[in-house]
Amino acid sequence: MAIQDIFQAVIGLDAGKVVSEVNGELEAGTNANTILQEGLIKAMDEVGERFSAGETFVPEMLMSAQAMKTGVEVLKPHLTGEADTKIGTIVIGSVHGDLHDIGKNLVCIMLEGAGFNVVDLGVDITKEAFVEAAKEHNADIIGLSTLLTTTMCNVEETIEAVKEAGIRDSVKILVGGAPLSQEYAESIGADAFAADAGDAGKVARQLVLH
Repeated sequence: MAIQDIFQAVIGLDAGKVVSEVNGELEAGTNANTILQEGLIKAMDEVGERFSAGETFVPEMLMSAQAMKTGVEVLKPHLTGEADTKIGTIVIGSVHGDLHDIGKNLVCIMLEGAGFNVVDLGVDITKEAFVEAAKEHNADIIGLSTLLTTTMCNVEETIEAVKEAGIRDSVKILVGGAPLSQEYAESIGADAFAADAGDAGKVARQLVLH
């Protein structure tokens, strides 16, 4: 199956082959959205799983993401509007008091690879700023990141602020970072926890598609 060749080219970090294979599929009459979902996004899912399992590392993940993006650029004119290329919008940032961004930046790359429109607010983001950005961008998900045990409380406070703003029912909350866990996420009322960047794209898609 030729779409499998696109999948393998993304896994194999070969941007040039991704472009040629995507063009070949388009010429053969394959639906652009099928190429996007079955070739490109599915490949980034696989990259994420390998990253989580310790079978691939950050440089390869970045190169796969770049190869995937070159394919998306070829597809864009053939997709029926931006809605077909994006499955949702996520507003993401490191919570107030946390200046770490390497992990968050990797998560953003994987979320883009999973088909999301990503609004990266940066680091040291107040709860008010998260709420305002979620409203402004009509976010489907708010992503809260922290690497410090001292700022874990700000994750919970941000969730409370989202509730107080009256938008909790319309937005999912995804949390992640070294000191957090599935149990902690559940205890503070988050919708989901992502263990690492490799996990984030899959978890976020489950939140909006289920």
